[in-house]
Amino acid sequence: MTRALVAAVLVLGFAFTASADVTLKQTVEGKGMGMAAKMNTTTYIKGHKMRTETQMGDKTTVTVFDVDVQKMYMFEVGKKEADVWDMAAFSADVTKNVDVSNMQASVKPNGQTKQISGHAASGYDMEIVVPAAIGGNKDMVMTITMGGPIWMVKTGPGVAEYAAFYKAAAEKGWIFSDPRAAKAQPGQARATTEMHKQFAAIGGIPYESDWSFKMGGSGPMAGLMAKMGNMSAHTTTDSVTAGPLADDLFAPPAGAKLNQKK
Repeated sequence: MTRALVAAVLVLGFAFTASADVTLKQTVEGKGMGMAAKMNTTTYIKGHKMRTETQMGDKTTVTVFDVDVQKMYMFEVGKKEADVWDMAAFSADVTKNVDVSNMQASVKPNGQTKQISGHAASGYDMEIVVPAAIGGNKDMVMTITMGGPIWMVKTGPGVAEYAAFYKAAAEKGWIFSDPRAAKAQPGQARATTEMHKQFAAIGGIPYESDWSFKMGGSGPMAGLMAKMGNMSAHTTTDSVTAGPLADDLFAPPAGAKLNQKK
């Protein structure tokens, strides 16, 4: 349960990558399954590569995305091993359990504006609805609804690069979730991917968002998961800066043992 909640919070922080070197700092707070999590994330972007560092207490977890070669690396700072996923194969596997043809996405400006971290942000209301099978069982289908208000900044560091990256990532069907959580909840993973695609279409950076994940469906298992699975997350972007970043920041630690995952 903890992994599912943290994964839901993390994916909302994975809202960045670009063709220039950019650094993004965010604060993410999430609730769900009777638990709460708060974390600070720092995201580094260089071309079509992204490194996100997530700090919880004295533990820092790193996720590196390399969209061009379709690889994801996950490791803990201070350890000499990393898990590796082939994201082309993994994304295809996750999509098998999601009815993409019936996925719905709605993004509407709500006419509101406000200042966030020194930038003018425009308000949007977004809702994404994704049908997905539970554990790959087509007889147990749930509907995942992800929605809430977002505040987009359309001018400033990294805006054009953000949109360009997510457009490229969307074309490859990239999954921006912890693969372990995405296997358990493929609908939520696909909803998050669609969210980033919509951000790119708007042409801005989400400086603030309030998201809820709601699950519905028929049958006893779907009913149980609906009661347990509802989550919410609030994300605030504290700063976005531009500046050169070293290439080795976007790779596993030198000499690390690589564990191939499926």
